[in-house]
Amino acid sequence: MVARKFTVFLEPAEEGGFVVKCLELPVASQGENKEEALKNIKEAIEGYLEVKTKLLGRKAKGEKAEVIVEVPSSVVA
Repeated sequence: MVARKFTVFLEPAEEGGFVVKCLELPVASQGENKEEALKNIKEAIEGYLEVKTKLLGRKAKGEKAEVIVEVPSSVVA
């Protein structure tokens, strides 16, 4: 396995607690406090990647490549 960092964005939920979204993946979660929200998003990201890996394992026949994109600092600030 390889460790990879993901950027998440925490925001207070209207009903209390926190909503947390991963900026790189279509994954979101919540928690009653910041610690719980971060724990939950980590589990959600791991679950998403596990399913994605299984799907790609069956379909992937191409070549993997990485790209670097310049993003305005206001998008990731």
